[in-house]
Amino acid sequence: MRPESSIPEGYSARPDLLKDRIILITGAGDGFGRAAALACARCGASVILLGRTIKKLEAVYDAIEAGGTASGGPPATPAMYPLNLFGATWNDHSELAATVEREFGRLDGLVHNAAHFNSFTPLADLPPKDWIEAVQVNLTAAWSLTRLCMPIMRQRPDASIIFVADSAGRSPKAYRGAYGVTKYAIEGMVQGWAQELSTAPGLRINTYDPGPMRTALRLKGYPGEDPQRVPPPEAAVSGLLFLLGPDSIGRSGEAFTQSSG
Repeated sequence: MRPESSIPEGYSARPDLLKDRIILITGAGDGFGRAAALACARCGASVILLGRTIKKLEAVYDAIEAGGTASGGPPATPAMYPLNLFGATWNDHSELAATVEREFGRLDGLVHNAAHFNSFTPLADLPPKDWIEAVQVNLTAAWSLTRLCMPIMRQRPDASIIFVADSAGRSPKAYRGAYGVTKYAIEGMVQGWAQELSTAPGLRINTYDPGPMRTALRLKGYPGEDPQRVPPPEAAVSGLLFLLGPDSIGRSGEAFTQSSG
C-alpha cells in the first residue's frame, strides 16, 4: 500500500471555495454524506444528494435551504436523486449521468460516500448476501458511476473524484469481512485509474479516510463504544473540501487522511 498523504494541517476552506460547482454525493442522507453536503453547499456548491431514503434526503435538502452560505448569500438550490445502489443497474447509473449532464451541463465533483457494512465477520462465516451487497454498493456502483460520469467531468478544467476510505482498506486485517475487501480494492482501483488519467490533468481522483466518526455505520462495528468520545462527521469535512476545491489541483492517485491538527 502506498504511503498516506495528509490534508494540510489547519486547513480552512474559504467561503466561496466551491462557488458555481456541481457536486454529486452518494449516501448523502446521513452521517458523513450529510455533513459533506451541508459543507459543500455552505461553500457555494450546487449539491446533488443521492441516497436510498427520500425522507433523509428531504431533511438534508431543507437543512441546506435553511443554512445559507459562508459568504452570507442564499445557498444554491440542491437536487435530490433517490437511488438504491444495491438494486441499481448499469442502465440506472447511465440514466443518472445523463440526467446530470442534461440538467446541469457539467459535474465538478463526485464523492463516493455510500457504503454497505453490517458487522465485522470472518470471511469464512460471511453470508453470501452480505458479500454480494457489499461488492455491489461499495465497489461496483462506485466504479460504474465514475465510469459513466467521467466523460462530462473530463470537460471541466478542475474536477475531482473522491472515494471515502477507511483504515480497513489501507491496512487489511482479519474479520473486516466484505467491507474490508472492497475498501482495499478501491485503493488499488484509484491508483490504477489515476495513472490512466495522467494525460487529463484537469481531472484528479483520490481516496480520503476521514478517520473515526460518530455515525450509524460505525455504531454497527463498535456497539459498545461511547459515541461521545468519537468526533462528529463535521470534524472531517475540511479535508474533503480541500480535495474538492482548487487547492488540491495536481494531486491525484493519493491516499489522504484527515490531519490531526
